[in-house]
Amino acid sequence: MSDLIFYTNPQSRGAIVHWMLEELGEDYDMRVIEYGEQMKGPEYLAVNPMGKVPAIQHKGAVVTEVAAICTYLAAAFPEKELIPAAGDPALADFYRWMFFAAGPVEQAVSVKSMGWEVTQEQSRTLGFGNFDDVYKALELALAGGPWVCGEQFTAADVYLGSQIFWGVQFNMLDKREAFTAYIERISARPAARKVMSLA
Repeated sequence: MSDLIFYTNPQSRGAIVHWMLEELGEDYDMRVIEYGEQMKGPEYLAVNPMGKVPAIQHKGAVVTEVAAICTYLAAAFPEKELIPAAGDPALADFYRWMFFAAGPVEQAVSVKSMGWEVTQEQSRTLGFGNFDDVYKALELALAGGPWVCGEQFTAADVYLGSQIFWGVQFNMLDKREAFTAYIERISARPAARKVMSLA
């Protein structure tokens, strides 16, 4: 039995963490949690009181929230080089774009998926501002490529790449050239292909 437990459901954001785990190449136990009674039941609520997946348990410590899980795993296994080393200027890019994806990108995609209109006045109070601001920032994140941290593929690419992949696929983000080229690069990774083949 592994000291890394992965709680997920195939029809969830757990696919992002699954990809991250495959990039790590470490042993893990996967536990599929069914929506409804099991996910909202006392046993799983003891893991995540939100009653949502994914979550991981590593050496007894619980981590929830996809960006946090990806960041934690990258830091817990530094030898896998999925996070820039301390002191490397690229670490700033890692944190900047990881949490940009978790904040403004996630919010923008959610607002668009709900069909909510955002006025110019409202955009001043929203974390993502407006859609054009998000697109410009994402293009900036990808400009130094091929990856968010330059030549080094990291957990930030797993998370941001997943956000862009799903956003474009479901028409929540524009199909801009920088996005489609990035999707091609991430989709070519063996770990990503493996997880996509299971979907």
